[in-house]
Amino acid sequence: MRSLRTRLIALWVMLAASALVTGFLLLESYRQSANVQVAQAEDLVVRACRDIGDRYAFFVTGWTGGNADIDERLRSELHDVVQAALARSAGVEGGIWQSAAGSLTYAFPTYEGTGPKTDLPAAELPSIRQANLDALRSERPVTVRQNGQSQVLVLHACPLKGPLAETSAWAMTRVFTGQGRAYNQFLAGLAVLAFTVLGSAAWLGRILVGWSRKIAHLEGALAAREGSGADLPALRPTGELELDRLVAALNTVGAHLKDERQRANAAERLAAVGRLAAGLAHEIRNPIAAMRLKAENALAGTDNARRESALRAILDQVGRLDALLRDLLAMTQPAQPQITDVDVGALLRHAVEAHADLAASRGIRLAVGALDLPVGPARMDADQIRRGLDNLVLNAIQNTPPGGAITLSAERQNQSICLRVTDTGPGVPAAISERLFEPFVSARPDGTGLGLSIVRETARRHGGEARLIPSRRGAVFEIELPWRSS
Repeated sequence: MRSLRTRLIALWVMLAASALVTGFLLLESYRQSANVQVAQAEDLVVRACRDIGDRYAFFVTGWTGGNADIDERLRSELHDVVQAALARSAGVEGGIWQSAAGSLTYAFPTYEGTGPKTDLPAAELPSIRQANLDALRSERPVTVRQNGQSQVLVLHACPLKGPLAETSAWAMTRVFTGQGRAYNQFLAGLAVLAFTVLGSAAWLGRILVGWSRKIAHLEGALAAREGSGADLPALRPTGELELDRLVAALNTVGAHLKDERQRANAAERLAAVGRLAAGLAHEIRNPIAAMRLKAENALAGTDNARRESALRAILDQVGRLDALLRDLLAMTQPAQPQITDVDVGALLRHAVEAHADLAASRGIRLAVGALDLPVGPARMDADQIRRGLDNLVLNAIQNTPPGGAITLSAERQNQSICLRVTDTGPGVPAAISERLFEPFVSARPDGTGLGLSIVRETARRHGGEARLIPSRRGAVFEIELPWRSS
């Protein structure tokens, strides 16, 4: 599935491609417009050269002077001929050329300078000479086009018939392709195009960066609670209408989930109370029945030794009831965790040292295994977690045969820290594995079934969980707690 970022980038690419195509079309349109201007200029100089030829032909009609020398009077008369021929051709200059004498006359009647222009343009003189010579040599009109950076020079020469030998007329104009309406439209189009493309690119880039940052912030806020079992965090508005709708929906869902979690916890506690009451009644009834039987036997007999044995048995049952009620109070009246910095390695080593003698007396090896943790202490209630580990270690010692081993380990997983107690015993029977952490569920006849329940309640008070990890051999119990770095 494509992300919003990918779609916006695709939109930007399409916009850039459209801008390139539009710019190319504008350029081609401008070039075509420039070509039209040049073609119009060619028609203009052709007509101007023809007009010079027509007026020259009228001028030499009835000529009786033969091929006379070119004098100033003749040059002045020819100048009048060219001046009249080009009077209505705006921007066109021209003259009459003779192969032997060069320029006979030159005129630029529409020149917009401060005065009449009488000097032949020196820069274009080689082109004018060559065009006239080519026209005289071929006896056909010649058109020359010279492209410059901002203008195109259009020159046309045509041979003249008359008494003056080797004579031709020429007309010239300039097309300023870097000026005019087409050029201005082209520049305006490019400016608008550049402004829209650059503006759209900056705008889309800002949207991409802003949305990416805000989405990353939401992801970080949600990921901080991932795997911790906590409720959804209350997300702050981002300032984006669409995202804020999603934030509002998530906050509403989080509030509903919190309410449902509380209801589910209340229902679970109520169900647990029912199971606890039934188990408690069963656990209390057996010691009371045994004490009653012993008391009746002691009252019925006269043997002091028998009475003493009965009293000792009654005291044992009272001790059993006292331990049962103590564990029950520890589970049903938990204290809130006092979170402090804890060295996890030292915590595990302390649990091993506390039960090392008991494990050794039963021929069981008890040790601390691998510790895959970040540098620095974690934060938890050391006393409560230590009592939880004590319950797990004692449970493992009671279920591990001589020659077995018990290992305590810890590792960091995402945003959690996992404390594990692994033994090489027979494992947990499948019949009770699903209900193992419920009160009064035990695989041993002499067990109260409250130790693992206390471990689970301790883990949940820290925002974590206690569970049995599937294993091919023995049993693996895990306490998962949220990682709180100091």
